[in-house]
Formats: sequence, structure tokens, C-alpha cells
Amino acid sequence: MAFATPRTGLTVLIVRGEVDTLTAPRLGTALHDLLDTPGDDLAVDLAGVTFLASSGLGALIRTARRAADDDRRLFVVATGRAVLRPLEVTGTAQLFTVLPGQNRIPGPGVPAGG
Repeated sequence: MAFATPRTGLTVLIVRGEVDTLTAPRLGTALHDLLDTPGDDLAVDLAGVTFLASSGLGALIRTARRAADDDRRLFVVATGRAVLRPLEVTGTAQLFTVLPGQNRIPGPGVPAGG
């Protein structure tokens, strides 16, 4: 896991590999650190994730709730079935703005849908 700042006001957590019971606590810590970064927008890039277990979903849900409480936008970058399917089946996709790439994250002040 690594952090990136592709533009002012946006911090991205890039996650690769499997997110399962063993790695979800590390994801949770990284997501907590992400929420502690200054700025307005946050993103979690899961394009490189090959498996997403319920423990990983739980960490993402907690992050979405805290971001909403802090009035911050949270984007999830997801392209593969390993991430998209669990988000869809559990109904948790509605908690995030899911995008196909970091280049689709809207700039400051631009509505997430446009």
C-alpha cells in the first residue's frame, strides 16, 4: 500500500494484491491514515486488488462513514470483478463514488457525477 497526491487537495491510497482477513487490519490502518491527511478529497485505488474479503469491505465502509461525517468526498477506483462484484452484491457500492481510473476523479468543486 502506498499514498499518492496526484493533485492539490487529493490523497490516494493505492492498494494491490489480496485484501483478506490477514491483510484487512493493515488496510484499516492505512485508511485511518488516509482520513487523517489534510485536504478535501480522498480516494482508494483498488484497481490492483485481486481479492476483496468481507473484512476489507468492512474497513471501506467504516472509512466511507467517517469521510461522510467529516464532509469529505471519498472515491473508489475499481476496475476488476474481484472488487466490483463484492461491492455490488453487498450493496456497498452506493456508499462510494466508484470510478474506472484515477484520471476520472473530479477536481475540487466539481460534482462527483459530472
